[in-house]
Amino acid sequence: MTIKLYKFGDFLISRPAGRDAYLSAKAYLLNKKADAIELDFEKIKVLTPSWLDEFLMMLKKDYPEAEIKYRPSDNPTVISSLKTISQSP
Repeated sequence: MTIKLYKFGDFLISRPAGRDAYLSAKAYLLNKKADAIELDFEKIKVLTPSWLDEFLMMLKKDYPEAEIKYRPSDNPTVISSLKTISQSP
């Protein structure tokens, strides 16, 4: 299953917005069991670690068995946010 994050906007910048986006994704996109979930960052202009952390934290909680993958992106904010999140405990 692929989640196209641009459906939640092209400026993904706050923790509350990340929570709202996840709840929307869960209601409309994640209504089935998933072995793998891929996040697509295409068309994203700005992504912050706080938005991504909130979205991923809830995703991992609700789908602990799913492998989470990330489509490659050349956007510096996406690269930096993924790096920051991967370094957090």
